Amino acid sequence: MASLLNRPLALACGASLSNRIAKAALTEGLADPATNQSTERHCRLYRRWSEGGAGLLITGNVQVDRRFLERPGNVAIDHNEGIAALRRYALAGTCAGNHLWMQLNHPGRQTPAHVHQAPLAPSAVPVELPGFGRPVAMSGEDILDVIGRFAQAASVARETGFTGVQIHAAHGYLLSQFLNPRANRREDEWGGTLDNRARALLETVRAVRRAVGADFPVAVKLNSSDFQQGGFSTAESLQVVQWLEQEGVDLLEISGGNYEQPRMVVAARVPLKESTRRREAYFLEQAAGIRAACRIPLMVTGGFRTLAAMESALAADEVDVIGLGRPLLVEPDAPRRLLAGVTHALPSPELTLQLEDGAGELDEQERAAAKMWSIQGWFAVQMLRMGDGLDPDPSLSVLHAFRQYQANEHQAAQERNRSGATNGAKVL
Repeated sequence: MASLLNRPLALACGASLSNRIAKAALTEGLADPATNQSTERHCRLYRRWSEGGAGLLITGNVQVDRRFLERPGNVAIDHNEGIAALRRYALAGTCAGNHLWMQLNHPGRQTPAHVHQAPLAPSAVPVELPGFGRPVAMSGEDILDVIGRFAQAASVARETGFTGVQIHAAHGYLLSQFLNPRANRREDEWGGTLDNRARALLETVRAVRRAVGADFPVAVKLNSSDFQQGGFSTAESLQVVQWLEQEGVDLLEISGGNYEQPRMVVAARVPLKESTRRREAYFLEQAAGIRAACRIPLMVTGGFRTLAAMESALAADEVDVIGLGRPLLVEPDAPRRLLAGVTHALPSPELTLQLEDGAGELDEQERAAAKMWSIQGWFAVQMLRMGDGLDPDPSLSVLHAFRQYQANEHQAAQERNRSGATNGAKVL
């Protein structure tokens, strides 16, 4: 009997996904850091994922303001040309007939200090971690400008051949910051009550829909909770979901946490308890509550590793789309093999990777960075390899990968600084 993963999914806008597997958004760091345009490395990477069989690919976060990035190698759409490069990217990423959605984002206060010392945010509340700029509270004009930037970027996505967009309102980035009362301490129409804190997200969804039309998929990635005391709560998330349903969102991806409370990263490093092993995915429990509150098609990413658990979640109507991330950095053709029933389990290298002997060569600052970023760096380097036309290397040394990742980021930051890219102009 064919796997439930093979079933198509019709969306409210009229589009249809050919199967229930999605490659979730993963920050690539492959853009030209001087221009923030996409490159041939994106084409190589996404062509490989397109041929890998997933019905939906979601890009890493594409920024809507070149001044404020999650990392120097982000693609950005900010009147920085690069239209022809985006067309090539979209063509490569849809070569097998799948959907390719552009994830749109603004990091807000989670902008690294080496990118911008004074990022815009709902309020002047800094991230409680080192390495980030000290945020400046946005004016009402700034907020309207950002909303316009999301709409402009969505319009470019459609124009250049991407088949949908996902608005990133999770993981503590700007739209998530507006929802979070710890980060949003405004006393105007953009802060305070939940309907005010959700205004930036809802106005963004409306502006994007006007820009792309009724027949183009518009998705949202939303935290089920910030998992912080006094943060965006599960109850508030349920209410926002109902508002998003009224706006006609086509697909809702459920996640959680932020840089201060990195629930996704922590969960990925901890073996599952035996009592929850059958369910595998991190946010299925939260998705169940959301399913009871609305009927927007749901996508859950993180933790799925076996065909049995994926089919179980689909059969129980807990989710509609299975999001896969890190496994596709090791086995980019895993979706095709899952759909054919050839593969029944995916790799989980994050549970066994260790910073090996030789880390003693690192100085104190490098060691602290390595402890936090070594595993993430290992996966990031697999993306760099595929962008360069190479195969993933599961045997890659964690220490070697960390150093390569660190060097790549340092070089990108230097090229960005030399280009003067921080002097971005407003869209509106």
